[in-house]
Amino acid sequence: MSPEYDTVLGGLVRLKQPPKGAHRAGTDAILLARLIIPPPGGRLCDVGSGPGVVGLAAARLNEGVALTMVERDRALADLARENAALNRIAARVVEADVLAPAAERRAAGLEPDAFDVVLTNPPFFEEGRYRPSPDPNRAASHGFGPEGLERWMRTCAGLLRPGGRLGMIHRADALPGCLRVMERRFGAVAVRPVLARAGDPAIRVLISATKASRAPFSLLPPLVLHGPDGQFTPEAKALHGGVD
Repeated sequence: MSPEYDTVLGGLVRLKQPPKGAHRAGTDAILLARLIIPPPGGRLCDVGSGPGVVGLAAARLNEGVALTMVERDRALADLARENAALNRIAARVVEADVLAPAAERRAAGLEPDAFDVVLTNPPFFEEGRYRPSPDPNRAASHGFGPEGLERWMRTCAGLLRPGGRLGMIHRADALPGCLRVMERRFGAVAVRPVLARAGDPAIRVLISATKASRAPFSLLPPLVLHGPDGQFTPEAKALHGGVD
């Protein structure tokens, strides 16, 4: 019989996830949660949180942050609340559509320029370029329509204070589009490719950036997840473990 809860960060965080067949968080979420260290006592927002894996892992790694999680699906928002209570992490869960007009988001409780850090794992696919799941909630978590990424990034930028930092994970082949929608909103953009194995093409990119910065772009050394034996590399293993 499988356990009732999944664990991440070496067991420091326990999480109830949607049933198998739905979108379930894993390595992507942990890499994103570790991407940016918020300032002490800072305000952190997990945009498109699902059951809260990214936000809760980041909050556990950075004790004292004020965590807000944003999720439009009511069942997933309830699961994020349940997971926050399970881990005794104070968190505000806002039910809001990231792609809705700013007035609707504000009415839901999302104030502009309110956060020091925004972490986000946006839907990975564009309409017409993938076969959507017959499950509408799963389909919505995997993809969105034309200009969806542009609108998603506009929301993330609006939530950050000037000088606040964005952290995002996406498909490696989506990098040109990600950089395009970040223009004029962010600077100090840093990209770290994520490789399944050394010598393989990148499968993901970890992107960090600063709102309204004019600092230049940087390309960081890649993160390699697995060694020749198929096991995590020492760095990947450390990232998946507990607090250093």
